[in-house]
Amino acid sequence: MRRADRLFQIIQILRRASRRPVTADAIARELETSKRTVYRDIADLIGQRVPIRGEAGTGYQLDKGYDMPPLMLTADEIEAAVLGAQWVAGRADPVLARAAEDLIAKIAATVPERLRPYVMEPASRAPPAWGIPPDGLDLARTRAQIHAGRKMLLHYRDEQGRSSRRTVWPVAVGYFQAVRLLIAWCELRRDFRSFRTDRIEEAHFPEEKFPERPAVLRAKWRKHALKRRAEMTVEGSTS
Repeated sequence: MRRADRLFQIIQILRRASRRPVTADAIARELETSKRTVYRDIADLIGQRVPIRGEAGTGYQLDKGYDMPPLMLTADEIEAAVLGAQWVAGRADPVLARAAEDLIAKIAATVPERLRPYVMEPASRAPPAWGIPPDGLDLARTRAQIHAGRKMLLHYRDEQGRSSRRTVWPVAVGYFQAVRLLIAWCELRRDFRSFRTDRIEEAHFPEEKFPERPAVLRAKWRKHALKRRAEMTVEGSTS
């Protein structure tokens, strides 16, 4: 690996780790080089004013907010991006599907000629989606509501055909193989609930914000999901 590529990769490793220090041992293993080379490369990066904190034996971290010019994608990164974009183009709502197609076109237009076959004729492909029922709400507006931390009003019909009106605090849209789910805190149930988007008969998007910051609500949902998963694992092991 060229030294310039190795320096870029070290920054990528530290960026990926986010809040965790990364040891020279771990970096050396990933780059298939020696710890001495890693120490020298880290010193060179710090000398170039890259804000890396830490020291040998404890690990290294990249300060938040550091930015640098976009890195050239590797062949594997191109395949991963194109595969993900293919999946989104076939299963997401029309706005995201179009964005995924545009993303593939932008990647094809920016990578060197030698890497273009990885975009136009990738070795990995997402199968086409069949039979996804139509959504009962505008998912582009739903995503905007999630980012803004605003409530939604739903007219929902469950699998037994029972109708209800719900005021919810939306957390995320889940895109699955055959269905899409709106995950939200439900004021009626006082708990997190998942609503199939094809069973939403009507949706309204008020300006009213829910009382918690979106990041706090997402953290609570992740904790709830982990607890529920653990409970299901216990139930499965005892049945």
